[in-house]
Amino acid sequence: MSEQLRDAAGRHCPAHLDAREVREPKDWPGAWWAHFPALSGYASALPAVTYRLDRAHRDRDRARARVRRECQVRRHLDPTLPATSWRFVAELPDGELIGELRAHERSDELLLGFPLPGRCHLALDGVLVAPAYRLLGIGRRLVAALTAEMARCDMPSAHAVADEAGVGLLRRCGFRVESGGAAVMRFELPVSGEPRLRW
Repeated sequence: MSEQLRDAAGRHCPAHLDAREVREPKDWPGAWWAHFPALSGYASALPAVTYRLDRAHRDRDRARARVRRECQVRRHLDPTLPATSWRFVAELPDGELIGELRAHERSDELLLGFPLPGRCHLALDGVLVAPAYRLLGIGRRLVAALTAEMARCDMPSAHAVADEAGVGLLRRCGFRVESGGAAVMRFELPVSGEPRLRW
């Protein structure tokens, strides 16, 4: 494939540098603004093709391309977990775990305060991908596996609390931000000797 690629002047790229086509800013290492939507005004013209000069980066790119090709996503059924637990894993052929999604079923009665027999939804606990393999679409594949299983099991909705990159991932996978101010809250045990607040 890389032998067919040519630069804007019609020249072949060096054969040993793994040339690849540039279709969007994220395909080009020089597009530093690609991961910051607020800085889109800095965008410049993209080259037709790109490649890495640094051998360590080339080796890393080759390893990531192999992971993208070989990674398998499946639902993991663990007999030691409750039937209401949902777990999906992303694995390499040798069994190495590189990503995981966990969710659990939650009854609508807990939210609404009155009985609704048989009605429940999913609460998404988290989507994790090993740092070396992020931005390969593995998180999106895990969420796609979850939504496909929801359709198969007639599960009407899933709820999630996310921040920063997690919000972007879930929005791209079809989640919508709900109105109604959720608050990020934290509880910490007091350090001994620290005065306690009295209201």
